[in-house]
Amino acid sequence: MLNARRPHAAPEGAGARQRGPMGVELRREGRVLASRRANERRASGAARNRRLRPSAAGGLGPAVGRAMEERGAEPEQRRFTWEEIAQRTGRGPAADERWLVIDRKVYDISRFHRRHPGGSRVISHYAGQDATDPFIAFHLDKTLVKKYMSPLLIGELAPDQPSFEPSKNKKLVEDFRELRATVEKMGLLKPNRTFFLLHLCHILALDVAAWLTIWYFGSSTVPFLFSALLLGTVQAQAGWLQHDFGHLSVFSESKWNHWVHKFVIGHLKGAPASWWNHLHFQHHAKPNCFRKDPDVNMHPLFFALGKKLSVELGEQKKKFMPYNHQHKYFFIIGPPALVPLYFQWYIFYFVVQRKQWVDLAWMLTFYIRFFLTYLPLLGVKGILGLHLLVRFIESNWFVWITQMNHIPMHIDYDKNVDWFSTQLQATCNVRQSLFNDWFSGHLNFQIEHHLFPTMPRHNYWKVAPLVKSLCAKHGIEYHCKPLLTAFADIVYSLKDSGELWLDAYLHK
Repeated sequence: MLNARRPHAAPEGAGARQRGPMGVELRREGRVLASRRANERRASGAARNRRLRPSAAGGLGPAVGRAMEERGAEPEQRRFTWEEIAQRTGRGPAADERWLVIDRKVYDISRFHRRHPGGSRVISHYAGQDATDPFIAFHLDKTLVKKYMSPLLIGELAPDQPSFEPSKNKKLVEDFRELRATVEKMGLLKPNRTFFLLHLCHILALDVAAWLTIWYFGSSTVPFLFSALLLGTVQAQAGWLQHDFGHLSVFSESKWNHWVHKFVIGHLKGAPASWWNHLHFQHHAKPNCFRKDPDVNMHPLFFALGKKLSVELGEQKKKFMPYNHQHKYFFIIGPPALVPLYFQWYIFYFVVQRKQWVDLAWMLTFYIRFFLTYLPLLGVKGILGLHLLVRFIESNWFVWITQMNHIPMHIDYDKNVDWFSTQLQATCNVRQSLFNDWFSGHLNFQIEHHLFPTMPRHNYWKVAPLVKSLCAKHGIEYHCKPLLTAFADIVYSLKDSGELWLDAYLHK
């Protein structure tokens, strides 16, 4: 019982009136009412952690709760079923609630998702689901992160509940977690910083060579085009390098990865780190899942993607574009146009709209450096032409490499399958060679990268045999193809999905 002699302690009757059908408010001895209310205003998740509500999985009634208060006993953890958790997705009847599960612990992220460092959407994509494997995959210092998550803890799974949803392959989940432990023991998550330093040096060398070409040979056609090719290579390779820092693959501490990431993507490329994080982490969390992966947001406005989604679009009699010709107009609005006609302008809107002023400052350093170094050599028209040509080269390079691993693969709504299956059905590899490794920034090992997003890319080839072995054990196809075949499959898959849309549009 609360001590009645304390000036602000709630009398027993008042405490009883506060207990409603939502549960029992458990307060430790000596906690004053004003402090409790302040805590509730600051963090509803922490307040819920002290509240016990009856549920289908079990719970304590008001009489038991009062008896525990009188004895000064600690409250028991609330127990939940997967059915209860699956209802807290941020949609439907419980639209204001988002829960997720990590290592059988249930966390309420209903308010926290807006403050999540990786972005609101990426964590919300796992609301109502088990997020253990993506949590392990994305975070370096898991102990520290869990410490900050403790106020969000509201309970755990009931003893009779499995550790993850029944829809997931139990044996496959266990085998992948064993593989993850093996990878950590082998030291494959530890970076070779010399590798990344040399990669940065070769980018800077190409950048200097591009300027020297025009400075020494002049601005005639051949030197101009050669310089543009070198600068396009710089942009592509800097794109792969910023990808490494963005995934926390270079330094053991997140803060150093974040700072160098801002330099590489901001100063070397003129793009904002916050924009890349916002989009790319969602892609990794739910690859090829419509309405969760931003990389497939081109469906249905520009393209009909995936067999199921294309048929669905046709049955709904929707026609935003002549999708049966999308494999043709892809060469017009796809590789040539994405960066110079969309990304180039949208990134400025993004940083201003979200008030990312540090990112904007880094971006401006790129443009200031570019104009100061090339304006005396080329003039205004020449430098604008050079910039547009460089973005054109970068755009083609970027689109063909990033889409060859995903567009030909399975695209659908989120089915909440296990982490391993989620990544394998949405990604494919391209055969290894020195050129392919360099040309794609080691994204020819897309499967390994998606399974272990913080793994340094120079270790992908080491873990690939282990991943292949696990695929063979569970009858999962491990897709790997030549580079040109991977490019061609983008076009073939667009042609196939366009024909499926047309057939459904006309006959279903």
